[in-house]
Amino acid sequence: MKTVYLSLGSNIGDRARNIARAIEALGAHGVRVVRQSSLYETEPVDVVSQDWFLNCAVEAVTELTAQELMRTILEIERSLGRQRHVPKGPRTIDLDILLFDSAIVREPGLEIPHPRMAERRFVLVPLAEIAPGARHLVLGKTITELLARTLDRSEVRRLPSA
Repeated sequence: MKTVYLSLGSNIGDRARNIARAIEALGAHGVRVVRQSSLYETEPVDVVSQDWFLNCAVEAVTELTAQELMRTILEIERSLGRQRHVPKGPRTIDLDILLFDSAIVREPGLEIPHPRMAERRFVLVPLAEIAPGARHLVLGKTITELLARTLDRSEVRRLPSA
């Protein structure tokens, strides 16, 4: 079993429900979520003229390879209505592989650790909640260290627990 960390986000429709459905779908595809961060309302970063996102991070275990996990994620996104009309634009669901066990992957369409995770508070804050000591294998820093050093000052607000 490999331990993986994923980021989930949504800013269209019932954002919390979209994330919950994606987590359920992961389980149905051989990706067992063992820990989930709180939900965070996050300011859009790249395309700012859109609704705020709801984001979280999950720790999961799987027997899938990194490539199989990527195909699974794309299938889940499609099944939940994800359309890619505007790059970094509004979306019902967005799943990203942040870390995949102790692997560094550089292939067309797949880069692990996620190439921009160190620049994004909406990724680092939820990930620091569940895996503060996890290490970015390329940068050699823990998630806590990356969060302390990021230049991103976008707003990330933890939602109260239901």
